Amino acid sequence: MNKATFSTLLAIALVPACTWVKETPGGDKVRVAYDGNVSGCRDAGAITVSVTDKVAFYHRPDLKVRDELETLARTQAAAIPADTIKPSSEPADGSQTFEAYVCGSVVVHQRQARPAAATADEAETHAIKDH
Repeated sequence: MNKATFSTLLAIALVPACTWVKETPGGDKVRVAYDGNVSGCRDAGAITVSVTDKVAFYHRPDLKVRDELETLARTQAAAIPADTIKPSSEPADGSQTFEAYVCGSVVVHQRQARPAAATADEAETHAIKDH
């Protein structure tokens, strides 16, 4: 066996052990509603994620692809911000769609309301420059 063939076989043998998607600090706090129960939660939007499911002729293990898709979805949900995700489709060709929800542990920062315009009785005037 020549060196190039050995290197190629070694690389293919090691690919299943690779995890290309890492957990993020915000994503590790996002819950996955495996049972689909999101009652009492507010819809925060849809998330579509994708990973490599095939390297050359090698198909990566389904469980590893699913795990990476979930990790990516949790990371994106944290950025929305949302605290819960629920799969809305099965993985296909390395892609999957999730629904994101706010179920209570995330505080959504909203813009502060502008102060109401002053009425004529409340208006104040100030001189811009003295004459």
